[in-house]
Amino acid sequence: MTLAYWCILIAMFLPWIAASYAKKSGGFGANDNHQPREFLAKAEGKAARANAAQQNSYEIFAPFAAAVIIAHVTENAAQLTINIWSVLFILSRLGYFYCYVNDKSFARSCIWGFGVVCIIALYIAAI
Repeated sequence: MTLAYWCILIAMFLPWIAASYAKKSGGFGANDNHQPREFLAKAEGKAARANAAQQNSYEIFAPFAAAVIIAHVTENAAQLTINIWSVLFILSRLGYFYCYVNDKSFARSCIWGFGVVCIIALYIAAI
């Protein structure tokens, strides 16, 4: 399994990590587990921002996974190229989460844009 494929696996876990952080920072308790989405919908501050990062992580996962798989299947891109863009994408997602939770909106948007550039670069590499 390539490093890029491992990055897909890591990307799959990122929304769950964000959700866990949102619940923990929002004071999620055993009783809240009956309606966890309702709890997160009412979250404020860091918990709300972590929940928003969770949602964005789900939204961007499919384009990233597809780009990695397409880059592999076409066999037009060097494996190192695929690996580098995939790792950079994961790093961008970690930076995105950090900036979102800490309310650094401009940096968050810039980092999100870089993550999209990583995905586009994977598609271009597949040509």
